[in-house]
Amino acid sequence: MKNLNWILHSGRLSGTGYVSILPVDQGIEHSGGASFAPNPIYFDPENIVKLAVEGSCNAVASTLGVLGIVSRKYAHKIPFILKLNHNELLTYPNTFDQIMFAGVEQAFDLGAAAVGATIYFGSEESSRQIVEVSESFQYAHEMGMATVLWCYLRNPAFKTDKDYHVSADLTGQANHLGVTLEADIIKQKQPENNGGYNAIKFGKTNKKVYSDLTSDHPIDLTRYQVINNYLGRVGLINSGGASGDNDFADAVKTSVINKRAGGMGLISGRKAFQRPMEDGVKLLNIIQDVYLTKEVTIA
Repeated sequence: MKNLNWILHSGRLSGTGYVSILPVDQGIEHSGGASFAPNPIYFDPENIVKLAVEGSCNAVASTLGVLGIVSRKYAHKIPFILKLNHNELLTYPNTFDQIMFAGVEQAFDLGAAAVGATIYFGSEESSRQIVEVSESFQYAHEMGMATVLWCYLRNPAFKTDKDYHVSADLTGQANHLGVTLEADIIKQKQPENNGGYNAIKFGKTNKKVYSDLTSDHPIDLTRYQVINNYLGRVGLINSGGASGDNDFADAVKTSVINKRAGGMGLISGRKAFQRPMEDGVKLLNIIQDVYLTKEVTIA
């Protein structure tokens, strides 16, 4: 509770109940070149943490290497979220599996406030990942750290006429599994469509999911993700997505949808660190402005 409270009372959003988190684990997930070539200063882990500090974030989420090598200097200045597992794409042909790169005791030793992990729900490896993450989260709580779960979907069958990896009903169920594993905060991609269960013709759902509990509006789709987080008892943060041509406008839109749907905040990485640090700070601050603006309310 103390560490979760520390996260909620850090940065510009301190005491609001909302969070702005900088996640940078893409060096392992996507390769260092793909992630940091646009702005090579971020090959240095200190600049990653500096961006989170200068951007007044609630916390910084990264790898054992990044956080461990600067922990003595920064672990007391901003809450660390140590990401325990990763997918790496150096294996050829590429495989998609979340492998444990770090342990809970290592997170504790470097002064982390929380641990994070990803589960690829729907994948062949998901059963093993569920067991690993459940055990790690229980241990993290015993050691006084909070837990953040990236509840991602991964299955080639989820792409048919649309990409149902971002459907409200499937991502909502991934969230519902995640909160059952003692996640204190759920990270999820913002939904772009609905009806994954019906299109793929598997699992179980209910007609009221599509008639009463959702509509085609992005706020309603995101609200269904919140509903699956035990009616919002566990906070939902949406990911900021890849960097593109309209990053500032996209970040504001994503933030507004999350806040209006009853979400807890935004976790945005590539949009912030794949540009000069001054602009990255500006983008993070614009996201925070949405959550500080009283005129943007729950829909």
